[in-house]
Amino acid sequence: MQRIENNTENSKQNNVVPFIPEGDFYFTKGVEAFQKRKFDISLKWLRKAIEATPKDPLYQCQMSIVYTEIGAFHAANQLLNQVLQSTGDKYTDCYYLLANNYAHLGLLNDAKKYAKSYLDKEPNGDFSEEAESLLYLIDIDEDDEEDWELEEEDELLVYQETVFHHMENMEWEQALPILEEMISLFPDHKLTKHDYTHALFFSGRQKDAIQMELDVLEEEPNSLYCHTNLAVFYYESNDEEYKKHISGLLNVYPIHEHQKLRIAATLARTHFYQEAYQRFRALVKSVVKGHPSYYRWYSCAAYQLGEQAVADKLWEEGCKRHPKLSNVQKPW
Repeated sequence: MQRIENNTENSKQNNVVPFIPEGDFYFTKGVEAFQKRKFDISLKWLRKAIEATPKDPLYQCQMSIVYTEIGAFHAANQLLNQVLQSTGDKYTDCYYLLANNYAHLGLLNDAKKYAKSYLDKEPNGDFSEEAESLLYLIDIDEDDEEDWELEEEDELLVYQETVFHHMENMEWEQALPILEEMISLFPDHKLTKHDYTHALFFSGRQKDAIQMELDVLEEEPNSLYCHTNLAVFYYESNDEEYKKHISGLLNVYPIHEHQKLRIAATLARTHFYQEAYQRFRALVKSVVKGHPSYYRWYSCAAYQLGEQAVADKLWEEGCKRHPKLSNVQKPW
């Protein structure tokens, strides 16, 4: 940073020492705002940093991370590709960041390609564990798809559509018999069992529902659906145990939008409104707008954070898209 000398003559004319900020100053301010989760402010500072020092790839990488945080994955990828082109692939972290963004977009082949590229170039890099975990999750997803490419898939989809309708509209009594039949016909379809315990709990059989989820959790300690269900079950039961499950969920960032929606809704339902709001904002709306729960709990989180206009707009849009919402009380 340039230093402005303050000689005697200048001191007489002006007691203010001119301050000329450069890229590093703007960058530091941008990082500070990012750490405080003030993403709009962070982007403003980082834009200034890039304008001041357009060739510094670090500034562009940091801006891409902010874009990722707010769900602007395409904008983030554009910046990362620019960095790779301008530096001759020297900023290898870009490969992992690209892989992560493509995974969020559901483009798993691209995500796998970039994750492997990162590990090829940086087998012991700062993001090597994350890249390996990402590849593991992608492999699980691909295995699941192969397992369900069966003749009975069409039949399963018919059941799923019916259950989805009842679950999203909180019609628990209608959902239960269908879920029981699904468990009998498709015993290996795990999500059905979690939907069943959810409907069971809100049909009045709270203890049975909790115990069933605890049994599954013992076998699968990392089950996302166990933790989301138990967080809600314990919260509704006024049991402080819900905080333990929420604590685990706060560090989980799934690949798929429907799983991300489930976490966001769980956070809203347990009054973690700030965290829920950020998760909802990062969702790809075109993927989740078919869920009434998206509008129900997103509007609730917005309202509780003082975003009245946002809440009203979401609720109005939700009621137009899902007319049954207009028949229920607003969730705030």
